[in-house]
Amino acid sequence: MPLYRIREAAELLGVSDDTLRRWVEAGRVSADADAAGRQVIEGTDLARLAAEVADAGQRPTPRPVLSESARNRFVGLVTRVVRDTVMAQVEIHSGPHRLVSLMSREAADELGLEPGVLAIASVKSTHVVVEKPEQP
Repeated sequence: MPLYRIREAAELLGVSDDTLRRWVEAGRVSADADAAGRQVIEGTDLARLAAEVADAGQRPTPRPVLSESARNRFVGLVTRVVRDTVMAQVEIHSGPHRLVSLMSREAADELGLEPGVLAIASVKSTHVVVEKPEQP
């Protein structure tokens, strides 16, 4: 089972190191000492606490992105969103380009995707089909 140091665990939970230490002292989550004597939390305990924190509406703030592997980023407007109980189909127009993304309904809802919303479509593909049109 993976072990997480207090700083790592706090970052994953979106709380300060001090907050997590207080939770350990209060018995909200258990921590043990690793070989170097540092407090660590077992992955299963951290996962349980993460679900508890998420249910309470707390969400970690992601670090700023320094770089990314996707080279094709299209800024555009959401023009159509079709949702069912599990999935959502999101259409974005960026200049002359029309992009369609399939994602979970939960993701579309969390992002607040509706027609007229500004969005960025990052395209990264390991499989690209290239076609050659018929020549006259």
